[in-house]
Amino acid sequence: METNKLNINQWAEEDRPREKLRDQGANSLSPAELLAILIGSGSTRETAVELMKRVLNDCNNNLNTLGKMSIQELCQYNGIGEAKAISILAACELGKRRQREKPEERFKVNSSADIYNYMHSFMQDLDVEEAWILLMNQNFRIIKSVRISHGGITETAVDVRVIMKEAILSNATVLALCHNHPSNNARPSRDDDQLTNRVKAACETMRIHFLDHVIVCDGQYYSYQEQGRL
Repeated sequence: METNKLNINQWAEEDRPREKLRDQGANSLSPAELLAILIGSGSTRETAVELMKRVLNDCNNNLNTLGKMSIQELCQYNGIGEAKAISILAACELGKRRQREKPEERFKVNSSADIYNYMHSFMQDLDVEEAWILLMNQNFRIIKSVRISHGGITETAVDVRVIMKEAILSNATVLALCHNHPSNNARPSRDDDQLTNRVKAACETMRIHFLDHVIVCDGQYYSYQEQGRL
């Protein structure tokens, strides 16, 4: 007696393509599973994954061959209509274009002035204090910049735990802290000194290099690193 076929939403969660990508990363998925995410559903006779396995098999499991198929050819498969065919070909085209492009060069920090120049455009017109972190790899290239607080005219509250969480999740090995003074007085306050010491201690515990704490003003800055205070 033939058993009923399971739909994808009846599979174990770790076997579903979307959940598998979310939990294990895109590299863990087969080409058929990735394509199944694009088309969303198969037919009454087969799941989206099984359908795309069949299509790929007819292409000798070669994505280049798949990308050369026409919309009409793809629509010959039960379960693939024009919208799904267009989605498949659009994905193939994006893959080709990505191959032709060079990796984006990350901004490299060579000095405190580089930190100031990078952050000045974010902060020059602010009328309240904000604190940001620059997260970098071991070559001092910026992975990303993150605003961690937005505060009042004279101070902003910074949670060091948030800083460390962002650094760890980004696999950063180097960290710089920045905040602005709306008064345009670059001299650090007592609170600034205490924050610097807390971040430095947390970075030492987590083995992350604390590169600098830069106070950004319009046309000038204060660097704890340049002042020999780190």
